[in-house]
Amino acid sequence: MAQQAKLPPLKRQASAEAVVKEHMEAINACDWKRILAQDPADVEIFSPDGVLAQGREAVGAMFAQVVKPFREGGICGLKFTAEHTQKVGDTLNVQWRADAPFLTHPYRGADAYETKDGLMQAQVTTFRRDDVKTK
Repeated sequence: MAQQAKLPPLKRQASAEAVVKEHMEAINACDWKRILAQDPADVEIFSPDGVLAQGREAVGAMFAQVVKPFREGGICGLKFTAEHTQKVGDTLNVQWRADAPFLTHPYRGADAYETKDGLMQAQVTTFRRDDVKTK
């Protein structure tokens, strides 16, 4: 499939912490290729309201929307910062804060990042773009 051909090659990280660090840096950079470089074929993203992206192609399509500028419905322009992290095996639970000059106040949420063999196996997120309050 054409979409599959556009996916970047996998890039394993040395540890669960490195996987999450790379993911957050890639999100902050709005770098679709960096985000997807850590996602294996059977990756799953669990979002609020029962939204589930299963498989690398579906996750790639989801993140293609995410990396659009904020004014176009994406999250580019937000800067995510980890405020607290708890490691359980190869899973990192992260309480984070999103900031941007156009927000009325910081937006806070949490994600669970399940890693396996240096890749992002699954993510459970509380992020709801519609809850982000702008000026």
